[in-house]
Amino acid sequence: MSLHVAPGTLVVFADIGCPWAHLAVYRLHTVRAALGLGERVRFDIRAFPLELINEMSTPKLILEAETPVVGALEPEAGWQLWQRPDHTYPVSTLLAMEAVEAAKEQGLAASETLDRALRVALFGQSRTVTMRHEILAVARECGVDAEELKRALVRGSARAAVEEQLAVSLSDAVQGSPHVFAPGGLDAHNPGVERHWLGEMGTGFPVVDRDEPGPVYEALLKRAAQG
Repeated sequence: MSLHVAPGTLVVFADIGCPWAHLAVYRLHTVRAALGLGERVRFDIRAFPLELINEMSTPKLILEAETPVVGALEPEAGWQLWQRPDHTYPVSTLLAMEAVEAAKEQGLAASETLDRALRVALFGQSRTVTMRHEILAVARECGVDAEELKRALVRGSARAAVEEQLAVSLSDAVQGSPHVFAPGGLDAHNPGVERHWLGEMGTGFPVVDRDEPGPVYEALLKRAAQG
């Protein structure tokens, strides 16, 4: 199965609750800015809903093991271990991913801005992005029209799109969160990073074997700009 990607666009399959996706999205934004492509390339963020794929919330123990390792690769992306009571920890990011899809009614620029802000809210500010009021507060803070977004969420049309994206996520085309696709067939899963898990998940921790982000991100963004 191949994915069509429009010129001037990168399609990004990612879960908002995935620290590796938080890393990739941050790098996409920073490398795009460094290349001066902010007006030429947009990010079409699509859901890779791990909680639906795995039929469970991602265990907090796994995320607590991953976050310091991933965060050390790009400290400026916005990271901290969960600072609020455990009962406020978001066991679902499905509504947040739905909101990112719903924000596309305001344009891809609004959608990618909200997506990045929700990742910072979760990983860098310990905010419960499961809750609609928190998602709408993040939207206001990052300049997305929160009232229009709320109306879109009430209509529920974005949930159907997320379900369609789930079907693609389960196909052979998408390998995991994050997976970035450029026009013309160029793509990269977890761009620039090779890793393995030491010990059992939940008791061990991830080990980064290689991290070479520059070439792959530049290639993806330049391909998108060229179309």
